[in-house]
Amino acid sequence: METPSWTVTRNQVPVERAAIPRMSPGALGEEIATRCQGGQRLAALFGVPENERLVLHAILADDGDGTLRTSSAECSPGETYPSITPAVPAAHILERELWEQHGLRPEGHPWLKPVRYAHDRRDRGQVIENYPFFRMAGEEVHEVAVGPVHAGVIEPGHFRFMCTGEQVHHLEIQLGYQHRGVERLLEGLAGPPHPGRNRLAESIAGDTVVGHGLAYAGVMEALLGLEVPERALFIREIALELERIGIHLGDLAAIGNDVAYLTGNAVFGALRTKVINTSLDACGSRFGRGWVQTGGVRGDLDGKQRSEIITRLTSVLEDASRMAETFFSTPSVLSRLEKTGQVPRPAAEAMGLLGLAARASGVPRDVRASHPTGGYARFPRPALTLAGGDVYARAELRSLEIRQSVELIRERLENFPDGATRRPPGGAPGPNRLAVSLVEGWRGEILHAALTGPGGEVIRYRIQDPSLWNWFGLALAVRRNGISDFPLCNKSFNLSYCGNDL
Repeated sequence: METPSWTVTRNQVPVERAAIPRMSPGALGEEIATRCQGGQRLAALFGVPENERLVLHAILADDGDGTLRTSSAECSPGETYPSITPAVPAAHILERELWEQHGLRPEGHPWLKPVRYAHDRRDRGQVIENYPFFRMAGEEVHEVAVGPVHAGVIEPGHFRFMCTGEQVHHLEIQLGYQHRGVERLLEGLAGPPHPGRNRLAESIAGDTVVGHGLAYAGVMEALLGLEVPERALFIREIALELERIGIHLGDLAAIGNDVAYLTGNAVFGALRTKVINTSLDACGSRFGRGWVQTGGVRGDLDGKQRSEIITRLTSVLEDASRMAETFFSTPSVLSRLEKTGQVPRPAAEAMGLLGLAARASGVPRDVRASHPTGGYARFPRPALTLAGGDVYARAELRSLEIRQSVELIRERLENFPDGATRRPPGGAPGPNRLAVSLVEGWRGEILHAALTGPGGEVIRYRIQDPSLWNWFGLALAVRRNGISDFPLCNKSFNLSYCGNDL
């Protein structure tokens, strides 16, 4: 009988590490390429040091049947293997990261450059000041450098444009200025999960408090074998959708500002305040800090609060819909949004774009639909998509998703279950296990994965914000556009610097 090359599991369902097949790096790469060409996608690829060796762990997602597949390969740090990227372009950032962290060299990789400049990187001679930017030759070609220091409170990131006149031919985005070592901070401790780890997870990306908090809680609950009460699951999903609505409204306001449509900027911005104040009333924080706890949530929603949430969101949706109808029918707005920053569907699929950026290009990637848990499994809804792939599509999809999120919240509140809101964790995570937690944050798929050792201690914690994949989508979007359109393209993606640098 043929030995299986992959172990099949699901979102937030742990597997025994001993059950994960192991092969050579080359064979693993061939398997990944074959399966991705067959319709699966590469969700994660990361290294785990083990007895002076390096074990690669690959996670594939099958969005058609809601399964995850995991396999591994053993190699030596600094070893060479055939690059996966020529066959699976989305692997480019993960292979670059493996090379930077462990010296594992993917032969044939077309874009082998550092990603984060972590303190414990393999080659300390690689310094951010010497980043090897792509260059174009030609008498009329000129470079425009922006950042890493920006105006206001924008985080550090450097953008290097290759232009002729005003037209952008290529944009290279250099990040890595604020690597915080978050993954390492979530590793090492044994015993029951410490509440401080929840707070740390919430801080991975400050605009995605609930999303990353849920991903952390989900992976720990899987390792603990902890069943979360249904009432808590519903409150969590209300929190996640409130976060989505608030950010989408804020982004629509910012897009309105970028195209000098100040009415849209003012109205969408005011509506955002109403939404985040709804979170404040429910949990004591406008951004949902401390709301999600391992085992459930902090606090509860009584009948009066539930009624007030429905009333407030109904009013917000009515006002947002009227503003959107005007916004998306104003000629001066449409002239700036339509056909600006286009990412065709084939490019979005090939580069592994996630979340709203993918769905606006017609790629139906939404964890709530493809890998659902809790109420998302009980009340299934399809992923919303648009075909344009431009700033207009990314803006209009935000408006459509606001309506969808209000409907999801109303659905949860009208079917609100009885019971507890938290089951406190007891004991340590199960030993020698791997668990993967996927959450559809407002940007897209958030992935947290954890491996435990023989004592239940977390020996490797892996985090992926959708920004890790989607920054390259922004680089594709600005090609053949005027450089003055970059701020608008950038806002239509609204990616995270710290979510990338970790």
